[in-house]
Amino acid sequence: MKIRTGLGYDVHALKKGEELIIGGIKIEHYKGTVAHSDGDVLIHAICDALLGAANLRDIGYRFPDTDKLLKGIDSKILLKKTGELLKQKGWKIGNIDSTVVLQKPKIKNQIPKMQKTLASVLEIDTEDISIKASTTEKLGFNGKEEGISAFASVLIIKE
Repeated sequence: MKIRTGLGYDVHALKKGEELIIGGIKIEHYKGTVAHSDGDVLIHAICDALLGAANLRDIGYRFPDTDKLLKGIDSKILLKKTGELLKQKGWKIGNIDSTVVLQKPKIKNQIPKMQKTLASVLEIDTEDISIKASTTEKLGFNGKEEGISAFASVLIIKE
């Protein structure tokens, strides 16, 4: 058996009037992400972690923001394609541990729905996806509500 770990990170600016999508679900807030895709930082961090663990480069290589066909794309599609790439290489997801960093809005009540959404896309158990939320105590771009970021750590297995 072979196991690998991967680490992913993503960040997007926040702007009034844009949609805020985190973990595949729309979050009601007066600010949303500025991005080429739907700007889902959590999914992007997870994709990067999975791709890195499987030595399949990164999300920018696989899904470049210069590709006009990807403009406004639902990040769940990118996650599904990432999961398929791993399966093609014989990898299975062991677990995902992630953290979303934002000052507002509070997302703790949406985390179970995010877990269910991501598990469905990746065809894994919700118990294998951990999502946490944190603020930066009003420090930095996250704390000033100028941006949002996410970290993801993954374990993948090849039998």
